[in-house]
Amino acid sequence: MADPWKPIRHVRVGDQFVAVIDRQGLVSAAHEDAATADEQGRVRTRLVFDSNGQGIAMAKTDPVFRKSFAEADLVHADGQFIVAVSHRYCEQPIPERAPTTDMIHDFAKACEASGRSFYLLGAREHTNAGAAAKLKELYPKLNIIGRHHGFFQGREEEILADIDRCAPDFLWVGLGKPLEQEFCAQYKHRLNAVWTITCGGCFNFVTGEYQRAPLWMQDAGIEWMHRMMTQPRHLALRYIKTNPRAFAVALTQSGRQTKTMRFAD
Repeated sequence: MADPWKPIRHVRVGDQFVAVIDRQGLVSAAHEDAATADEQGRVRTRLVFDSNGQGIAMAKTDPVFRKSFAEADLVHADGQFIVAVSHRYCEQPIPERAPTTDMIHDFAKACEASGRSFYLLGAREHTNAGAAAKLKELYPKLNIIGRHHGFFQGREEEILADIDRCAPDFLWVGLGKPLEQEFCAQYKHRLNAVWTITCGGCFNFVTGEYQRAPLWMQDAGIEWMHRMMTQPRHLALRYIKTNPRAFAVALTQSGRQTKTMRFAD
């Protein structure tokens, strides 16, 4: 059987291999994988994780997270500084950051035309329902085939059965680090989706509960500062702890190694 996943080149940034791909490239690759799945039959879901400062720092201090993160089949650059480091140290620069807060809209717009389906898993019920409603408002033809809030501890079998029944093309998992990576890694052979994409607090951004930083802050790579200022109680300590470690790792453990991610059962 031909490779059911589109091979995607990754470069080493901060001791993680990150895809050399832009946002539209991710949408196209996902649709290519979905088309192959239609033709050849579905194989194991492709786990799509994000690389940012928090994840780089956690991988150095949390062995469970590091092991779960290593199960990723595709890693995209969520943080702007990941892109900047790639331009300085890597064999090939990453063309742009691909935060899930933007990606979910890129995918939704494309899926309106293609008919590909979404399943939203994560956040509180009112946020999950609100995100589904907002996406349908913005993209009326988007097929949101299923959804469930993220507070299902002890009912994993029920959630897996619902995802299997719905068989979405793209499963969005917004449980936050490290829970979403651990969930995906543990159940990767049972998630009946073409792509499973971790997305943190993405649903809160869709609903407007969380506000994006101004474009100049996003472009400058300091969106984290805006988030810390708007949610200091929840995020200040996290950024104080993770940012220095992440920058140190990125600057000392990036390099010219490359890796092409292919299907591996």
